[in-house]
Amino acid sequence: MNDALWTPVRVGRMELRHRLAMAPMTRGRSTSDGVPTELNTAYYVQRAALGLVISEGTQPSSDGQGYLLTPGMHTAEQAAGWRRTAEAVHAAGGHLYVQLMHVGRMAHPDNTPHGRQPVAPSAVQPGATMFTAGGPQPVPEPRALATAEVRATVEDFRRAARLAVDAGADGVELHAANGYLLHQFLSDNANTRQDEYGGSIANRVRFAVEVAAAVAQEIGADRTGLRVSPGNPLHDIVESDTRSLYEELTRQLAELDLAYLHVLHLGDEELLSSLRRLWPSTLIVNRAGRPPEQIGADVASGLADIASVGSFALANPDLVERLQTGAPLNQPDPTTFYGGGSKGYTDYPSLPAAA
Repeated sequence: MNDALWTPVRVGRMELRHRLAMAPMTRGRSTSDGVPTELNTAYYVQRAALGLVISEGTQPSSDGQGYLLTPGMHTAEQAAGWRRTAEAVHAAGGHLYVQLMHVGRMAHPDNTPHGRQPVAPSAVQPGATMFTAGGPQPVPEPRALATAEVRATVEDFRRAARLAVDAGADGVELHAANGYLLHQFLSDNANTRQDEYGGSIANRVRFAVEVAAAVAQEIGADRTGLRVSPGNPLHDIVESDTRSLYEELTRQLAELDLAYLHVLHLGDEELLSSLRRLWPSTLIVNRAGRPPEQIGADVASGLADIASVGSFALANPDLVERLQTGAPLNQPDPTTFYGGGSKGYTDYPSLPAAA
């Protein structure tokens, strides 16, 4: 494993001992009211050695929920659950960023307490199905947000960020990837608006930049990160101008002096190199499917300051020790990724138990 991974790095207000981070991963194990449980706390504490622990997607408002049993950050009860988790992660030597994820059109009324129609940039139904308590169902057509509602949603993110930091989180990551609301505004098939949030690239990046600016103003730019996934077609997203789109978004975000930009990288090496040149602070890169021996390659080459790890972190609570010592890794069990109890969540063995 490359020595570059094990050098310290400063990210925002955090001094990290190494250059690994835990990527955000939806696990579907909170209460029906979106309150993190003691089991959730145990899961994150087990992985605190990863240093920067980025939480699963957390809805900033009731309309931001799309899946069953995902956590929220818009009620006092939800914030109290996150406080317990943040305090425990800190006690274990880690740092916690809460990822704020508004799913937009990727929702089903059966999965939410309020049962409302999903909201989105435009009334464009994705060609996707979603798991509900009644089984898989087509994702319905969403309702287009009015211009005033778009601005109100910016304020939802601001309030959620304040709740997160007041609950003890070290910061928040804004989810502008994987086909969810901020990504929907960026795309040119989910966003067919005719106002200042649609049409040109300058208009399509406006919502993401306004959310980032509002959150940075509220909690500090050095407590604010943002995640993107250029060219990701997940959840029926189309970007016909990916290179120009993300270069412009990165230029505008760079002016905010955020703590980090987190890139889920899908293979456009020229674009990644361009984002590296444009981004002035910490760049986190996640390459899904990269073998363990190559996890540090982007850090070693200078393309990334930090490498985030998803399924390997999910299956190996002691991933840092395993990578440092060359120990074999547990393999993740996809059948337990979403929902359930401790199985496939907090029962993956650490090295002493495995031995």
